[in-house]
Amino acid sequence: MGAKVFDRTAESTGPALPAGPGAPGGRGTSAGPGASGGPTRPRARRLLVRLLVLPLLAGSVPLLAAPATAQAASGCSGRPAKTVEFSTGELRVYKSRAQACAVTVAKKPGKRRTMSVTLQARGGRAVTDKGSYTKMAGPVTVSALNRCVRATGAIGKKSASTGWILC
Repeated sequence: MGAKVFDRTAESTGPALPAGPGAPGGRGTSAGPGASGGPTRPRARRLLVRLLVLPLLAGSVPLLAAPATAQAASGCSGRPAKTVEFSTGELRVYKSRAQACAVTVAKKPGKRRTMSVTLQARGGRAVTDKGSYTKMAGPVTVSALNRCVRATGAIGKKSASTGWILC
């Protein structure tokens, strides 16, 4: 004779196993886990966590990307410290803990023209980027830990200056 095989499907003709609240291993229901057609509790919990967490993560991606985009557009790191507008563009100065950075950005990019940006820390040498550009001159950086800086930007014959700032 062979071994006895137990089949736990609904078609089983064997004796019914107790599953009530007082039965050993029972959960208080008359059916086993998953018998109602729905997911089991741990699976449902994981699904709920995924449904709640994924939208939060997806929503935070643009927030995390925004500062990098602003930094990439100017080429400078740090917080914006001063912006001086003039007729053909603007001069932007940024400050991080130990450095200052400046760029000159054209108001209407596209046409190649002479642009320059100069940045100087008080007591230091001026750093200049001058050339024929379509959109932006710079970035130029100087060490500015506890030092004032001044910046000048020009596009064509028009220019702007900050005077001594960040003192």
